[in-house]
Amino acid sequence: MAVDPIPRKLTYEDYLLFPEEDGLRHELIDGEHFVSPAPSRKHQKASWNLAVFIGSYLRENPLGEAYTAPFDVVLSRHDVVQPDLIFVSDERLAILGDKNAQGSPDLVIEILSTGTRKVDETLKLRLYERSGAREYWMLDPEGETARVYRREGDGFSLARDASASSGDELETPLLPGLRIPLADLFR
Repeated sequence: MAVDPIPRKLTYEDYLLFPEEDGLRHELIDGEHFVSPAPSRKHQKASWNLAVFIGSYLRENPLGEAYTAPFDVVLSRHDVVQPDLIFVSDERLAILGDKNAQGSPDLVIEILSTGTRKVDETLKLRLYERSGAREYWMLDPEGETARVYRREGDGFSLARDASASSGDELETPLLPGLRIPLADLFR
């Protein structure tokens, strides 16, 4: 009787061998390879607007640095992700290298899409919680909603469930004074 081989967890070294020019987003979560197609127009519009809001804020309030995908975030040997946007505070800039972040950003933002929703809402939520992120935002351009998770002790708690239709704004103690109206973000 043949025995199935035990699957090997992929590592960052394996990740570096993935094709760069295929137009897909490659990520490793617990050594498993995840591939996402290019995002939708709504996703890209929300990503652009988010980068403009946070980029403008950081120009006026230099509290750290923000990066948009594709930018590798290496959380462990078996966990390499490319969040849609990250913010790293001045106190933690040492995690940033030329090619990637080696450790968890302070703020991680994922924009949900059909192909990534399940992973973003489950695996990545637990991964960012486990890796020490201070906040995790999940933005849904289809429903024009946002969920904000903040660290409380060793884990995340849901700090905000917001929607554009309610006139809600996103705020974070990591970027004091920043207010992002969801209606403008998803416009």
